[in-house]
Formats: sequence, structure tokens, C-alpha cells
Amino acid sequence: MSNVSPSGPPMAASPLTRAVLEIDEYASGLGWDQPARLFALVDTARLRAREPGLASQLGLDGDEAAAQFTPIEQDKLPAGKALDEFLGTIAWPDAVAGCALTVERLMLPPSAEASVPEGLSEKQLAKWVAGHPDRQEVRMTVAVLRDGARESAVRLRAKDSPTEVLTGADLVPGLAEALAATFES
Repeated sequence: MSNVSPSGPPMAASPLTRAVLEIDEYASGLGWDQPARLFALVDTARLRAREPGLASQLGLDGDEAAAQFTPIEQDKLPAGKALDEFLGTIAWPDAVAGCALTVERLMLPPSAEASVPEGLSEKQLAKWVAGHPDRQEVRMTVAVLRDGARESAVRLRAKDSPTEVLTGADLVPGLAEALAATFES
């Protein structure tokens, strides 16, 4: 579990972990039952040097702007389009150092996976999981950098507290792969 201070991400965390926890904290402030949100991660020093007006609007013009990455929320994801299909259409400009996505999902514990009925369509499987008594609602925030670095934060709705956020590079590998693919030309 991550050690998060009441005022934000832990001071000892890597810059990417700090960015992921900042996005998780932002998403938490919006509440649950939210749509997926996509963020560009830009180098804060580069942003301040090249776009001082934007940096000032974002509150990054003082010494308190020590975070290496600044998350910038992108336009809403298109409704009705599968997430993996949408991610396949993204191409980032060179100024973007990485990207992150926060998304809510239902998950089952590993012990329940053996009881999943065979031959269900994706829609039937989603309905089956939604009705399972051991399901957990989670918010996953996953970030990747151009250089391949990855980080994730997972928050259970049942334990919705900044001190209960699990972090790690390999918590959501499929989503991390999909985000990394947005940097491949």
C-alpha cells in the first residue's frame, strides 16, 4: 500500500508515481461512477519554459511546482467507442512525455475466476461479473512514459481512502500495454 499524506502524494515516491497519485486524487474528488479520463503527462520544467502563460494558469509558475510531470486532462473519450479501439487512434506530439488513463471497472477475486461460465459473450460476462456477490468496484489509474516506465494506482470503492491506494508498475499490465502503444509510430 502507498503511504499518502493528507495533502497529496508521498514525497519519497518516484515522479511517475507522484503523477499517478495526483491523478487518482483528482479522480477521487470527482466521486465514483465517472467516465474514463485520459491525461497527457508533460515535463513541468519544459512546460514552464515553453508555455509560461499556460504554466501560470495551471499554477506551475512558482517554486512549489516541483513535480516533474504535469498531468493535463484531454477531451472526453467518445461515448460508445470501445476503450482499446479509441486508444488505437491516439498519436501524441513530441512534447508529451507520457500519458495516463483513469477508469472504473468491476473485478473479481482470483478465487471467483474458476466459477466463470464458459462461452459467455463479452456482454454476458460483464453482466455475470456485475451480479457476482464477491465483485469489487475499482478505479485504476495507469500511466506510461515514452521511455517505457509504467506506474499504476488501484483504489477499491469499498476502501475509498488515500491511505488504501495500491501502487505498482505491473498492477494493470494490459492497460499499460495499450497506453504504451499510443507512443508507437
